[in-house]
Amino acid sequence: MSSASHGPQDPGPQVPGPQSVDRALEIVDAVAEAGGPVGAKVLARRLGCSLSTVYHLLGPLTARGYLVRAEGGGYAPGPGVAVLHRAFRRRVGAGPGVGGVLARLRRESGAEAYFSAYRDGRITVVDSTAPVTDTAHPFVPGPEVRAHATAHGKVLLAGLSRGGRRRFLAEHGMARFTDRTITGAESLEAELARVRGRGFAVSVGEADPAYTCVAMAVPGGDGEVRHALSVSLPTAEFRHRYGRVRAAVAGAVAAFHDGAGIPGA
Repeated sequence: MSSASHGPQDPGPQVPGPQSVDRALEIVDAVAEAGGPVGAKVLARRLGCSLSTVYHLLGPLTARGYLVRAEGGGYAPGPGVAVLHRAFRRRVGAGPGVGGVLARLRRESGAEAYFSAYRDGRITVVDSTAPVTDTAHPFVPGPEVRAHATAHGKVLLAGLSRGGRRRFLAEHGMARFTDRTITGAESLEAELARVRGRGFAVSVGEADPAYTCVAMAVPGGDGEVRHALSVSLPTAEFRHRYGRVRAAVAGAVAAFHDGAGIPGA
């Protein structure tokens, strides 16, 4: 079978084991982050490696479906990525009803809605109503590196044991994103105690000065907190819309409890 569609057949220098895995993942990341198909020469420049190395790795990535050769040239994400995404959603408990609950929350709050999860020592924004074309939006699905500064991160951290939080923060840190970001461990503990006491979290410009987010936990059947629903809206609008937004989030959490969109259902 010919593999000419994957580029020149000269593999060039073989990349040793672990380094080849890193390079392959870097290629997938670069293609995923691009706004459209990416050519092999562009990938080589971005990764700082030879063109022959890029072609050597593009072959198996396209063969396994993680990338595809776009009709107009270049490479784009392939169906293998969707398979991984579905497996990940199952892993973190994002059931088939989550999308519907988020759409309803978006309509009732007038703000973008999110479903986040804590699993295996990580917090992830799993799903969102924000358009994928809105590249300027500050909260997008993916690993949450600002958990201490976001409302959804706070409610999930508040549900952990103190030891669990310490381990999480030791691994992910508490970087300062704005002048409102909480960067001290004891200050964060006090904030999380308030979150547990009132049943919801608010982040006013802590992760991004232009945005405020409100979140509530979605307790599991065993009482553990592994999921959160949240919304984000411009900070300038927060005071005028706070009541409506908080009520909408509470209603969405109740919908989970009533059986609509329960993760894993």
